[in-house]
Formats: sequence, structure tokens, C-alpha cells
Amino acid sequence: MGQDILHRTWLGDIVHGDISLHDPTCKMKHNILHLDSVTSTNSWLAVEGRDMPHATVVTTREQTAGRGQRGNSWESQPGANLTFSMLLRPESIAAHSQFTISEAVALGIADALRHYLPADRVKIKWSNDIYVDNRKICGILIENSITGDRIGRSIAGIGINVNQEEFHSDAPNPVSMRNITGIEYNLDEVLNLVIDSILARLDEGIANPASLHRAYIESLWGKEGRTYRDTATGEIFSAIIEDVAPIGHIHLRDTSGHLRIHAFKEIAVIL
Repeated sequence: MGQDILHRTWLGDIVHGDISLHDPTCKMKHNILHLDSVTSTNSWLAVEGRDMPHATVVTTREQTAGRGQRGNSWESQPGANLTFSMLLRPESIAAHSQFTISEAVALGIADALRHYLPADRVKIKWSNDIYVDNRKICGILIENSITGDRIGRSIAGIGINVNQEEFHSDAPNPVSMRNITGIEYNLDEVLNLVIDSILARLDEGIANPASLHRAYIESLWGKEGRTYRDTATGEIFSAIIEDVAPIGHIHLRDTSGHLRIHAFKEIAVIL
């Protein structure tokens, strides 16, 4: 699988050199592969993980060409944050309901972060960034492969700002867990809790997608009203979030009472 792999762990066991410690926060079975440096964990897992099982996770200390939504880059100080990708095989989810996976991943991360941060301040910014107040703490890139009318495989690339204290890119509003609380966190502990939380939410989405969707809508940042810019026309308008469709399009109700439906990148929030 490549010389960059440092170690493999099962059932949440964390291996450092020759010392193996079991993390009691890990409750679900998953396979973690640790890489020292890689261009992109999503790209690596797409090639090397074709035959790997559901819930395989690839983490890296340094990601040299990490990708965000629509090709955006992701800044992360090596060794300070969590940069990883998770292989999911939600074969019972229909292709037309693929946004269920985005809902599960985003909610799972939000659930985990609420364990460490003030819960009411952790929100999901459509479509699946995680915000604390008005600042971005996590970016997510989900790439689905369709088999027939079902999701054959999903790769969720996740970057969570954990211990980084300074940011130097042109990103307008990054923040880390340590920025918020002043606490330095154990990355392995946070990782295992995030993985468990995502798998729990995915199980919920398969068993009761309506319940998952309600939780996602309740967790949305700015659902009570925000100012937006139409990226095609430049129009500025204010609207509340009414719903998000199964394919991920957002439904907004503007101040004139009109329903607006937009795909990702068709609108931008004015912070």
C-alpha cells in the first residue's frame, strides 16, 4: 500500500512506535491507516482503497495538496490538526438521496465537536462546512461513486482545525478548537470520536433518513436569516433557509416571500 504508511490500527487501537494504547472513546469498528505525508488523502484512498472495507480511514500528518469543495485548497499546519479521509460503502442509499451522506458526515463531526466546544455555537454551514459562530473550523469534501441507482462508494475528505493557533492563507475566517478554548487536544482521541459519530449518524440516515434530515436542518448555520449574493448576477438578497433537497440544493425564502432554489456555489453568504 505504499511506503508512506506508518501503521495500521483496528477497533480504535492507536499505535505509536512499539507502544499500543487502546482509546476508550472508540466504540465502533474501523480501520485506520496513518500516512506521514501525502498529496491528498482523498486521492490516495480513491486509488489504493478500491478493495478496502467500509469505515477505512486514512490520516496524514501533512497533506501537500489537500482539496476542498470545487478545488479550493485547505491550509493545515503539519501535526497540529486532523486531515483524513473516510471510506464509506452506504450501498443501501439511493443515488438520488446521496446528500444523506453529506448530512451524516457533517452532523457526525458537529456532534463530536460539541463534546469539546460550546454546543450551541457549533453549526453546519450549507452544504457541509462546520462553523463555530461565524468562523470555519472544518471543511469537508465528499466524492461519491454511483453503481446503478445506488451509492457504491463514498470518500469523505475531512480537515478539522484542532491545535493550530495561527493561519496564514487568504481564507477569511478560520478558527481552531485551541483558538476557542485555549486547550491543546489529543488528536487521536478527537479522531476516534469523530469517526464513531459519523458512523452513528450514517446508521441513522440509513434507518431513518427523515430523522437525520431534521437534525441537519436544525443544525444549519444562518437558518434564521442571512444576506446572500447571487454569484451569477451579483444580486444581493436576504433570506431564511426553508429546506435542503435530497440532491443538496438549498431552498431559501427571501424577504419578498419568493422561494429560491440554488445549487452549491450559485450563492455566497455575505459575512
